[in-house]
Amino acid sequence: MTRVRPSRRTVVAGFAALAASVLPTRAFAQSNAYYQGPPSDHFDGTRFFNPGSRDEDRGLADVLRWQLGSRAAAWPDVLPQTSQDRPPARLEEKQCRVSFVGHASFLVQVAGLNILLDPVWSERVSPLAFAGPARRTPPGIAFDDLPPIDVVLVSHNHYDHLDLPTLTRLWRRDRPRIIVPLGNDAIIRGADRTIAVDSGDWGDSVRLNSRVVVHLHRTHHWSARGLNDRRHALWASFVIEAPGGGIYFVGDTGFGDGSTFREVARAHPQLRLALLPVGAYAPRWFMKDQHMNPAEAVEAFRLCGARQAVGHHWGTFRLTDEGYDEPPRELASALRRAGLHARSFVTLMPGSIVNPTG
Repeated sequence: MTRVRPSRRTVVAGFAALAASVLPTRAFAQSNAYYQGPPSDHFDGTRFFNPGSRDEDRGLADVLRWQLGSRAAAWPDVLPQTSQDRPPARLEEKQCRVSFVGHASFLVQVAGLNILLDPVWSERVSPLAFAGPARRTPPGIAFDDLPPIDVVLVSHNHYDHLDLPTLTRLWRRDRPRIIVPLGNDAIIRGADRTIAVDSGDWGDSVRLNSRVVVHLHRTHHWSARGLNDRRHALWASFVIEAPGGGIYFVGDTGFGDGSTFREVARAHPQLRLALLPVGAYAPRWFMKDQHMNPAEAVEAFRLCGARQAVGHHWGTFRLTDEGYDEPPRELASALRRAGLHARSFVTLMPGSIVNPTG
């Protein structure tokens, strides 16, 4: 592949898109753009926050310090080829199948339901169509090969997790039930008023059918779609409670004090699978409060008590400074140091599947 030197205009536009979408920037809006509700232990009446945390919003000076001092590892021009999964239309009631689409997107087939997690099929995760992080590997499932989708779970509103073009396509094709944390419903309906969205707070539960319940749980992160809406929408993790054990999905999180994972272990002692982020963690001084590194992900796996884990949030979109294959290598080292078997916590290439035991 020939390297193309980007123009100055493209570089500036790309940096602006990145800053507006996946990097923390100070919020200026005085009223909430998406949600109105009473104050709580994680909502001050205008913005959501991480309880008990001393996290500080990063400003432009921090972003410039990172970018100007960055020693980012080079990614290869050509990434390893990935396979294409062609999932069945439905599974039998007692079966469970989890397919990795890429980044933080998964297809979970369990108890007769087809559930998509943070679905992103767009070529860029950015507010701009021509700039911002671009997809480096194709989705592990072609959109047209998706089975009928019953449910979509979206963890928060960053562009690499809440992809409006994909959600619109899914809605027009399948009319799935879409479940999001508070405030994210307004963002989705802003793109298409016909889309029906269920929104919930931490601690809320949504019954999908007589056998499956989705629980929203606290996670340690933040939200923004632009420069004026920082923390105007809530972020959450999900537990899909189904026969055979729960599936715990964390779209993005910092490790914090580990209490979020202990809480999930207490509430769901029979987790069969945890889907945990292991990438977008460098440099640590900038990313620690928002993204776990592989060693922290291993500790999160231990604390939540799941029988098996899959690491995601790496190798699809280049968001931070670590190398393409650094997260899986660091994960393997962290598992050895923790005395855990390599097969207990794996990373997958897009198109790969796991069949967690119940």
